[in-house]
Amino acid sequence: MSLGPKEQPFLKRRLEESSQVTTRRSIDALPPYVDSFLAHLRLLVGVPFHYLVPDARLLPEGAVRFFYLDRSFTDRLVDGALAVGKIGSREIAHTQSHAGGVQRNADDSETLVRDLQRRRTRDFVATKHDAGRPRSEAGTITGLLLRSGLVSGWPHMEVRALRNGEQLTTLRMERLSPSVLIVLFDGVPDRVELEEPHHGVQFGVDGTPSAYRAFLRRPNGEQVRVGNDPVEVPVPQRVGGRRVLHMAALRQRLHEARSTHATAIQQSGPGSLAISLLNPPYQQPFEGAGEAPSGPTHPPLHNPKAVPERVARRVEDVQLTRRLLLFLGKEVNDG
Repeated sequence: MSLGPKEQPFLKRRLEESSQVTTRRSIDALPPYVDSFLAHLRLLVGVPFHYLVPDARLLPEGAVRFFYLDRSFTDRLVDGALAVGKIGSREIAHTQSHAGGVQRNADDSETLVRDLQRRRTRDFVATKHDAGRPRSEAGTITGLLLRSGLVSGWPHMEVRALRNGEQLTTLRMERLSPSVLIVLFDGVPDRVELEEPHHGVQFGVDGTPSAYRAFLRRPNGEQVRVGNDPVEVPVPQRVGGRRVLHMAALRQRLHEARSTHATAIQQSGPGSLAISLLNPPYQQPFEGAGEAPSGPTHPPLHNPKAVPERVARRVEDVQLTRRLLLFLGKEVNDG
């Protein structure tokens, strides 16, 4: 229903009468469960998965997809939730006049969703009105969808997004199924890291049964490198072909390798052996946005098997784009 030039001033006066609630009162008086529900909607909590991925071929097994969250789409979700009260022109005008306040309120509340989900916040109202709580303008939200056996294999897998070395706030991280994970970040990252959970100290060697190897390390656990290549020490095995490591011979080889590298740990006891056999959590980084890589980086304790993947390479999938256009009935130019 559209409002004419005569009806608009009339409705505005009615809404501004003393018997009507003020603009601030209208927003502050939102019931906490409504406020929380709208904030969850803004982060797609409760939105059916087929609205996010309409066809399983868009997210095949072993795939990760990076995306921007369309604020217009989430605002329409909020409008749809509030539409239940729009039963007449007066309610429509009232909702329109307070749309900006409702949006700002949801912008502020969406930062509390992750704490509510992880039960780090018990009292939503007290936390929201805490004067010492940091507040910021709602910005760009990015995210990823991961479909992989890693989701169930590593239920406590760590996912971090970084921008210029600074970690971005994780707004939502949730398993949608045993093999599908969704993560939303506050901002646009230039590096995303998926890392095996840090549950205790693990020891081991690298390579295959026919060629196991250990890495010479510094006292802080970093690999000793010559140029960009780590210093490898072949791991001996006992006779019999049962893949049993010969620890005494391995200890002697590590000691001999340390004597030729001044930066390596010089201790010869069990602590040195433990550091040399330390098996750090596996990490898979995704970085860049299509620009040329700046060169290899080797943060401390990173698994040497982790191969950086540029985000744009995963997003700009030609075959996926072609299938999507065909699915939508669009013309595909094979040239």
